[in-house]
Amino acid sequence: MPPLHGPTVRLRPPEAADYPLLYSWFSDPQIVAPYDRFFSESYPGFVRSMTSGSDDPTSLVPRFVVERLEAPGPLGVVGHFSPHPVLETVEVWYIMGDRAARGHGYGREAVGLLTDHLFRTTSIERVAATCDVENTASARLVEGLGFRKEATLRSAFYHHGRWHDVYVYGITRAERSPPGAPA
Repeated sequence: MPPLHGPTVRLRPPEAADYPLLYSWFSDPQIVAPYDRFFSESYPGFVRSMTSGSDDPTSLVPRFVVERLEAPGPLGVVGHFSPHPVLETVEVWYIMGDRAARGHGYGREAVGLLTDHLFRTTSIERVAATCDVENTASARLVEGLGFRKEATLRSAFYHHGRWHDVYVYGITRAERSPPGAPA
């Protein structure tokens, strides 16, 4: 798959040379947590997941590495998966592993590029995102892209020793399309 380009970031498929850094992010509870479950698998298991999951629509493997146009090198990852066997939706997810890159809009641009790519290359009518209700940065990111808060799932996610509520966001093809563009 060719890279996707925005004004300041590029999304490209992960390469084997990225795996050690990506593994370090997924193995760091300060990056994955405090708003998600944290578990660590072995590096060989991580590599197996990366190489076998890219063709599985339910896989949570990163689909793209996020990097700045002017300074290549991974800042984060974005992915998508089909979370439900019946509902026709795709959910996007994102991690900015480079802490210094957070708060500069790279994640929002990357998720916007991924969302546009999904609408452009599939027949899907809805893209979703979920986040822990305490994750205000994630909520701002998707709201800034036009995702609407559709629900709060109470006590839907167990991590860090307690149950957490989760916001469910969604955006439809028509809502994401610019005015006058074919939906």
